[in-house]
Amino acid sequence: MERMSLDPEIAARLKRNPEGLVPAIAQQYDTGEVLMLAWMNDEALHRTLTTGRATYWSRSRQEFWVKGDTSGHVQHVKSVALDCDGDTLLVRVDQVGAACHTGDRTCFDAGVLG
Repeated sequence: MERMSLDPEIAARLKRNPEGLVPAIAQQYDTGEVLMLAWMNDEALHRTLTTGRATYWSRSRQEFWVKGDTSGHVQHVKSVALDCDGDTLLVRVDQVGAACHTGDRTCFDAGVLG
């Protein structure tokens, strides 16, 4: 597979962890519901921006995954924003089906702590 490159201006703003990853928060674009957190490297972000499908880096499998390719629970990307520190991405999506691997709509459904 041909390696794609991220726009240099965007790449310069990213603050990555030692593994080259940035946390990406997926949020339902029209309701503001927080759906999940995953990780992106430069190539995953480039693929997300150019295909319109949320693409993440799996830390456990050490490979890219396009949300919904196996489950059918697709994330159609509406926008991507970088936070003020450059260390977190906000991916606003139109979520089709469940966002969580457990089958729940959101990964943040376990209730409030404390």
